[in-house]
Amino acid sequence: MIAIGCDHGGLAIKNAVINYMKENGIEYKDYGCYIDESVDYPVYAYQVAKSVADGDATLGIICCGTGIGVSMAANKVKGIRAAVCTDEFCAEMTRRHNNANIMCMGGRVIDEEKAVKLASIFLSTPFDGGRHEKRVDMITQIENGSFTF
Repeated sequence: MIAIGCDHGGLAIKNAVINYMKENGIEYKDYGCYIDESVDYPVYAYQVAKSVADGDATLGIICCGTGIGVSMAANKVKGIRAAVCTDEFCAEMTRRHNNANIMCMGGRVIDEEKAVKLASIFLSTPFDGGRHEKRVDMITQIENGSFTF
């Protein structure tokens, strides 16, 4: 199951990604928002991040104006590795090398077609593991306040 949410700045691209998931039989839960009037992005970022961190969703997608605000908010939730993606290479590598569990995108940075392409890549790309596992473990150590060199 994929958790998805947005603020007003990401509504159009969120809806495009939802249409893609519906067309491809991908199960999802939409955490909002549902209107294009100004709302507070941390609310939606937290709901998606909490769903992923708790294991209710396997991955998440959050959209705002740039993707930056929602990524900052989501990364405050323990167990989350949220990455802002603006191109295909970033969408692929953040899964392959960072094992990102949330992708963040900006509706004022990319269009609906690009958002769907990035979501498709993010959702279908596996984590490579191997040498990257050590680095992801180091991120977890930092999160837990126990990082050692």
